[in-house]
Amino acid sequence: MERRDEIERKIGEQADHAAANDAPATAAVCRALIALARGGTACGARIANWPGDVLADAMPLRLAGGLHHLFRKGEAPELGAVYAREVHAQDSVDAIVADVVARHDAELLSWFDGPPQTNEAGRSSSFVAALHWLASRTTGVFELNEIGSSAGMNLLIDRYGYDLGGVACGPAGAPCTIRPDWQGPPPPAMPFKIANVRGCDIQPVDVRDNAAADRLIAYIWPEAHARFERMEAGIAMIRERQVDLVQADAADWIAARLAEPQEAGVTRVLMHSIVWQYIPAERQAMIERAMAEAGAAATAERPLAWIALETNRATFRHELKVRYWPGGGEPHLLGEAQAHGAWVRWMG
Repeated sequence: MERRDEIERKIGEQADHAAANDAPATAAVCRALIALARGGTACGARIANWPGDVLADAMPLRLAGGLHHLFRKGEAPELGAVYAREVHAQDSVDAIVADVVARHDAELLSWFDGPPQTNEAGRSSSFVAALHWLASRTTGVFELNEIGSSAGMNLLIDRYGYDLGGVACGPAGAPCTIRPDWQGPPPPAMPFKIANVRGCDIQPVDVRDNAAADRLIAYIWPEAHARFERMEAGIAMIRERQVDLVQADAADWIAARLAEPQEAGVTRVLMHSIVWQYIPAERQAMIERAMAEAGAAATAERPLAWIALETNRATFRHELKVRYWPGGGEPHLLGEAQAHGAWVRWMG
């Protein structure tokens, strides 16, 4: 009973997190998993017997993505009333979700097999703000290396336009401009250059495949209309010109990147967003050791930096932290951001 109570409590925490991020319908769908776990479906049994950490595994969001996928295919139209917030009572949402799951139990079960690929271009705004900040502390020319790239939406960082509290950058005529609700002072308007961008993922998504693109879109919370526009723009950009994205373990890939010759005048950067929780502890430790060793060898001519937008598991806030070498390698908390980039609170 204690384990069941813990699972239900953490499902509730995931729902609270969605609600706090302007996604009340997603929160209601997540909360419906509590009732579902007490039912007789295979999905309910998977929830009730979840072996890992419900929050770190983003378990409720796995099924939420599957349900949204069915709705987008036209196979669960009744979910439209939930997503549009025409149905508010939680017991009514529970009943709708239970009915959809009962009809599609086997199909939905597979959505539990991997974490949600919530690839979000809006997070690039935090990365770019951090690069503005780093530009005066390093060389101002950056080689970007992203782990957990998923479909590569943030590997398009040099192709988006940005408006960061009035600080504009990016290529003229960019097909997508990212304008988060900026809170606090703007980042320093320090110009910089991106020399190249590369990324890896343990299971990269190739959005040139229609089924893969549809699955990726299904993980977007139904309330987040701006995210759909960014995702569609990003998919079109990748189909026009592919990003440098490979399948690899994050720790192994970073070790290989750090071992490559580094051009003088270029700052080598590791960056990632909302992925650290999915990396096993021993692989996290490997990355930390590799970065510390590379940082110890960094010079003013060949600096190293680490940009992370990750969840503080104690507060559930998404914190933008930067470390750089030479410079001590101490973490600098530059700000906080909404999970999908809707707003940025700058502290830098």
